[in-house]
Amino acid sequence: MTSLIRVGILTVSDTSSNKPKADRSGPLLRDTLTAVGWNVVDTAITSDDPKEISKALLKWTDIEELDVIVTTGGTGFGVRDNTPEVVKSLLDKDAPGITHLLMSTSLKYTPFAALSRPVCGVRGKSIILTLPGSPKACKENIECVLDILPHAVELTRGGSGSGLHNKMLQSPEDDSKSHHHHHHHHHPKPHTCTHKSDEVARDNTTGNLSNPLNAPVTRRHRQSPYPMITVEEGNALIQKYTQPLETEIKEVDDKLIGYVIAEKVTAREPVPGYRASIVDGYAVKAQDGPGSYPVVTSSVAGSSDVFTLQSGQISRITTGGMIPDGADAIVMVEDTELQETSDDGKQEKVVKILAQVQVGENVREIGCDTPIGHTIAQEGDIITSVGGEIGVLSSVGIRSISVYRKPRVGVLSTGNEVVDHTNTVNLRPGQIRDSNRPTLLAAISAAGFEAIDLGIVGDHIDDLEQKLKLSLDEVDVLITTGGVSMGEMDLLKPILEQKMGATIHFGRVRMKPGKPTTFATVNSKLVFALPGNPVSANVTFYLFVMPALRKMAGMPNFQLPVMQVKLSHSIKLDSRPEYHRAIGKVQPNQSHITVTSTGVQQSSRILSMVGANCLLKLPASTTEQRQLEAGTFLNAIIIGPPVFNV
Repeated sequence: MTSLIRVGILTVSDTSSNKPKADRSGPLLRDTLTAVGWNVVDTAITSDDPKEISKALLKWTDIEELDVIVTTGGTGFGVRDNTPEVVKSLLDKDAPGITHLLMSTSLKYTPFAALSRPVCGVRGKSIILTLPGSPKACKENIECVLDILPHAVELTRGGSGSGLHNKMLQSPEDDSKSHHHHHHHHHPKPHTCTHKSDEVARDNTTGNLSNPLNAPVTRRHRQSPYPMITVEEGNALIQKYTQPLETEIKEVDDKLIGYVIAEKVTAREPVPGYRASIVDGYAVKAQDGPGSYPVVTSSVAGSSDVFTLQSGQISRITTGGMIPDGADAIVMVEDTELQETSDDGKQEKVVKILAQVQVGENVREIGCDTPIGHTIAQEGDIITSVGGEIGVLSSVGIRSISVYRKPRVGVLSTGNEVVDHTNTVNLRPGQIRDSNRPTLLAAISAAGFEAIDLGIVGDHIDDLEQKLKLSLDEVDVLITTGGVSMGEMDLLKPILEQKMGATIHFGRVRMKPGKPTTFATVNSKLVFALPGNPVSANVTFYLFVMPALRKMAGMPNFQLPVMQVKLSHSIKLDSRPEYHRAIGKVQPNQSHITVTSTGVQQSSRILSMVGANCLLKLPASTTEQRQLEAGTFLNAIIIGPPVFNV
């Protein structure tokens, strides 16, 4: 038995070395290897410079003697793609078989894999693999070698590999069983101690737990085979497989609202770009003091005329006007008197200054608001609808910036009984209007993400499989509702596992409502299979999906806010932790939010979501506590703005 495999992951990328958050492949590899029980000892990012790559690898091979080193990036035909050459120069032994396995696996997915140049081999006791920079290709490549690497590690450690040799000599019948078993497992089962949440994820990746498709109803599970996990464990698993999306360049305009900035932004131009007047009045030399002076010129906002003011002169100026050279203060018009006009009475000739001003008074110096080079935005800042961020970017000459791409989110309703809400026909017995899809699409759009309406599909295996595959080609995140419970027509889990090659990370959560909520991944795509009851779908969307979408969009604080609120009435507790829909209000002269239930909390009753702006986190009942009394303070997840009673 091979003890815990020690791994190092090296991302090779000029871009990621400057902006580590742009690295998506490194974290994906780390999560994939951690999920199968390997010990990721270290991760690093280098530029494409050969010396940097070599230095990082030699530290892991010659000093730390890691078992497996995986690089990602720098394997293509680009001018700066040097990873294969660096690795070749370090190897003691080539591993052409592993190299062939990586290449043949990639070619199954795309002919462009032929443009990759993988190199694999051994240095000392370390196995080195070079993978492409694409997250999708990384996942495909690493998964194809997970079964063979433990045996390779045993050999590089000096072992005999007798365990595998004996297995290879087993009877044909046993061998066929073994291959069937592997077909469903995809990953070796690790023999390591783990935290509970890791066990849940790994248990579900080591075999299909769903009902066999096309099996008679008499063979369906009578108890769910999926481990029951807590909401906190579910969220931890989701975040483990969720990473910010790649960056893109966006123009600075109103369409930028809701995006997260992916780079530090500095002012290209000073604000103001010239010495400007703060008030309407007269530009003066402060040392001249009060007295009567000829008005020699005027300066209005937008004028670019250059004039030098001499001692004993003043210049009329408007707010925002450019201050003449030589002037060092502005006297407000209220502190002056008109003494003489032109013959036609249209121009001021002499004005009396009544006030003594100081040097710099009422003057905006160049860059006093925003100096050139000043940091005006940091990575992780959100462009809000208030307008301040767009305003400051525009003011300093920033026309476009790098932001994290927002996820494309598809919503699909399932069920033979579900009818589109816009359908004008009368419902037949057994049919229901689809409220899940329009509700979730509205919530996604309101949160600033791109919502894709994928329609309704019936409970037919082939139709569901085809619709799921087409949908995953179109979106980053797929949300389905219905088909995840224990009924004979609940087909989502078996189709995901048995037809789509998905990994179901959890399929049951200890919560009310939303117990059968399911989270899966298909390659790098996230799939949230939510319950069909409208309230369950809504609540689980806010608990599980919304934080994932916010993280994908690059938001540093991706969890929804939690606040302490005060109950206005008593509430009975359930045997499961409950997320109770409520309306939070701020009363005059109160420093806290007071909450009131939306009424009957049946999971089918969408009326309980009307007006709701928070989900009360109710604990499970105990023999000592069966209800919460009025006046109790408790935590609530905020899903909408509070109501202000003023």
